[in-house]
Amino acid sequence: MANPKRSWLDGPQIPGELDDPYAPGRWPGEKIGLPESGPGSMASVGRRAGAVAIDWIICWLLAGAFVSYTDVLGSTPTVTLIFWMILGIVTGWLFARTPGHMVLSMGIARTDVGGARVGLWRAVVRTVLTSLILPAAMVDSDGRGLHDRATGTAVIRG
Repeated sequence: MANPKRSWLDGPQIPGELDDPYAPGRWPGEKIGLPESGPGSMASVGRRAGAVAIDWIICWLLAGAFVSYTDVLGSTPTVTLIFWMILGIVTGWLFARTPGHMVLSMGIARTDVGGARVGLWRAVVRTVLTSLILPAAMVDSDGRGLHDRATGTAVIRG
């Protein structure tokens, strides 16, 4: 017998029941068509955090050098954030990966169209939302942050 339509009288649906669109997949990225492991699989949260740290250190060093010559953009923390956002937007748009992603063998992929470029607007929105920290820290059952869900992207291995 097919699963009948649920009403509010049935109470909340328990995750994992039949036809539950919010039930976790068997592995991160399964629901968006990514393989379980290897190239093209979903990158772990720890690996993505490591990439952000690498990018931040690069921008912090550049900001320290920049601020030693001028304070036109503010102090080192402000310039670091500005450089980090520029780095994320430009490299995400042009190369679909930041230097931190490259060091840790990751990249940004669109989930709606396989093989299509990330594009400028996705790179801008992803970077701005990541800078707010909370959207990147809140992940779904596939391990994607809210910034990736909003832009139809995922950070994959390879």
